[in-house]
Amino acid sequence: MTRANSEGSVTVVGLGPGDPRLLTESARAALDAAQDLIGYHPYVARVAEREGLIRHSTDNRVELDRARHALELAVSGRHVAVVSGGDPGVFAMAAALFEAVEHGPRAWRALDIRVEPGITAMLAAAARLGAPLGGDFCALSLSDNLKPWEVVTARLEAVFRAGFAVALYNPISSARPWQLGRALALAAEILPATTPVIFARAVTRPDESVRVLTLAEARTAPADMATMILIGTATTRLIEREGQVPFVYTPRSVAGR
Repeated sequence: MTRANSEGSVTVVGLGPGDPRLLTESARAALDAAQDLIGYHPYVARVAEREGLIRHSTDNRVELDRARHALELAVSGRHVAVVSGGDPGVFAMAAALFEAVEHGPRAWRALDIRVEPGITAMLAAAARLGAPLGGDFCALSLSDNLKPWEVVTARLEAVFRAGFAVALYNPISSARPWQLGRALALAAEILPATTPVIFARAVTRPDESVRVLTLAEARTAPADMATMILIGTATTRLIEREGQVPFVYTPRSVAGR
């Protein structure tokens, strides 16, 4: 039976939304200590090259392969950093790594495994506008790669009817260009047409753009995989500002309290 080298480790690191100033000091220290860097190409590219760091970049949709590779390196005594954009626990590599640990060799369970959190896209996007997630909210991925689309729509309907603000990750791609439109159409059946919807693209990066639309306008607005969609509630408020994007907030209070 393979035994874990007690000197090896795996740290799953959240790189934040893009601006290097938003990388936590703890995450930066984990990157500095790593001998091997593993992740999706764009995320690996965000980490500066340095002597002694071996970079292992891969394509998308191979999360479990990346996780197993990291664990195998750690068993051999290497210090490994697995990188994700935003927070690694939000639709990212932390869950994949622990799934690999659960189903892999028992030696992997003895490894020093840590998760360094990061600022996830919904929080970075919300902060640009004010507090659109200021009340109860939830996060959903529109990707049906790992769950049936019927599950996605059932969850969307439940949270729209319950009055949650909703952050939509993975809203649209070339392989599934229709899903965001379906999600917004479902929202329009339940929420007022004037409900604020935020399209926040590449937040904190040089090509950032942020738009505040009504639900009626949002159904035909363009988006891509770099876009975070925040759908407000019937009580979400706009504070108009001359010549600027409005402030947006969802009150903490609920009618009747």
